[in-house]
Amino acid sequence: MPFRVRPQESDAAGPGEQFFAITPHDSTNFSYTVRGIYVGVTGDVTAVNEAGTAVLFKAVPAGSILPIYANRVNDTGTDANLSLVGLY
Repeated sequence: MPFRVRPQESDAAGPGEQFFAITPHDSTNFSYTVRGIYVGVTGDVTAVNEAGTAVLFKAVPAGSILPIYANRVNDTGTDANLSLVGLY
């Protein structure tokens, strides 16, 4: 299992120090738990939290940041998949 980094709660509102392009996948988790997901185009995003629960965020506006901890973005149900960036 890959090493997971989760920022301290006091850092959660601060800017992401690192980032990576997200490729949605239905079973492969990120190398890091992200604390935000930038969505570059309007669309749906299915994020999976640390407990493994998938939640569909409908019609996320372009240029938004979802302020959530997530371990994965599922390909199924995500149509904003070419413009997602994970922040940690």
